Amino acid sequence: MTQEWRWIRSGYGSPAYNMAVDEAILTAHGEGAAPPTVRFYGWNPPTLSIGYFQKAREEIDFDALEREGIGFVRRATGGRAVLHDKELTYSIIVSEDYPGIPRSVTEAYRVLSEGLLLGFRKLGLAADMVQLESEEDKSKYESMGSAACFDSPSWYELVVEGRKVAGSAQTRQKGVVLQHGSILLDLDADQLFRLLRFKNERIMERMKQQFLRKAVAINDLLRSVGQPPAGLAQTEEAFLAGMAEGLGVKLVPGELTTYEQELAEQLAEEKYGNEEWNLRR
Repeated sequence: MTQEWRWIRSGYGSPAYNMAVDEAILTAHGEGAAPPTVRFYGWNPPTLSIGYFQKAREEIDFDALEREGIGFVRRATGGRAVLHDKELTYSIIVSEDYPGIPRSVTEAYRVLSEGLLLGFRKLGLAADMVQLESEEDKSKYESMGSAACFDSPSWYELVVEGRKVAGSAQTRQKGVVLQHGSILLDLDADQLFRLLRFKNERIMERMKQQFLRKAVAINDLLRSVGQPPAGLAQTEEAFLAGMAEGLGVKLVPGELTTYEQELAEQLAEEKYGNEEWNLRR
């Protein structure tokens, strides 16, 4: 019998609330109080999120964030800065000992990203998961040190025509895996790079050009083959079907429990909405 997982469609949330909900589900699932969950969400306002280990004040231009009306939050997961705007954001929360979830982080990433791969293919894109085994593979995708996320690939990378199409990050806490990431519909690299700090304009321009060679959004790819751009609803449908197929589960629409909702509100206020967390490094 096909396992049933919960699917939550959260709509648009604030930066602190979005990260708090992912952690609240992780906590509840770890306590046996919630099922494995796939969640789709958006951001209001558009937000720059940074990885757990990034140095906020060194890498981010906070004046630019304010000028452009961009939110800010530190994720519990690693990785680099991501500008969340015209995208579908997903999270997958499942126990480490769920059947078929590998112990290794990179192998778990491969398994959990299978649904993303199928989602891109359902939109008509020739997506592949490349394994970065050789030094040549790594050098092809490696970063020169920009703070932007999409130019620092993991061991497995989702690519279309050699360019990265999804940025995902993972953490494990309390025996639970949380993987979340961005499925970009459109990409404003100029804006992203205005929000990051660089020693000078020349370096910024070089990093941005490198980034654009490595990263691409769904609608740029669709337009390049003469297809109409995909809207959010169509993208959500493709990835919902892809995730169910990739994970081998039935995704049943659901809501947060009262416990998760209360925990999320508490975490948003005390942790993710707090400078002590966001500027800690």
